Amino acid sequence: MQRLAKQYRESILPTMVDEFGYDNVMQVPRIRKVVINIGVGEALDNPKALEYAVADLRMITGQQPVITRARNSVANFKLREGRAIGVKVTLRGARMWAFLDRLISIALPRTRDFRGIPDRFDGRGNYTLGLREQLIFPEIDYDKIDKIRGMEISINTTAETDEEARRLLALLGMPFEH
Repeated sequence: MQRLAKQYRESILPTMVDEFGYDNVMQVPRIRKVVINIGVGEALDNPKALEYAVADLRMITGQQPVITRARNSVANFKLREGRAIGVKVTLRGARMWAFLDRLISIALPRTRDFRGIPDRFDGRGNYTLGLREQLIFPEIDYDKIDKIRGMEISINTTAETDEEARRLLALLGMPFEH
């Protein structure tokens, strides 16, 4: 069992039950999935960019990414419907816990001038974090990347409110700014 999953079961569940007064352990919010997305706009001009983004995301998550395609055409961006414009991975279970553990304890502290992450939630208990570069993950070798790419990490929880989700992620060790 992953370290973070074990911590969730042994210490976070009882703490959340005490704080929010749940009647049942099943009412405690949990993390459903983590979705990592890299938008590769330059894939329209450079098809190799998509391959590099897939390789980076595969290295970070340990799972094969899915190529996302444009839903509709936008003339200003020279974009046609069906063109490949990004890659994404949905993590659940053990891989999700392993990724969150690496993100919280290794990757985020490696960010330059790190003062914490903003605590903006979407109103339904989900959290999205934008990263400027993939280099903060130790799996990525600086010499083997073609370009620095940002990514978006969405953490989907079963929490009803933002307050419950914020407390859950804070107990997991997410370094929110004060």
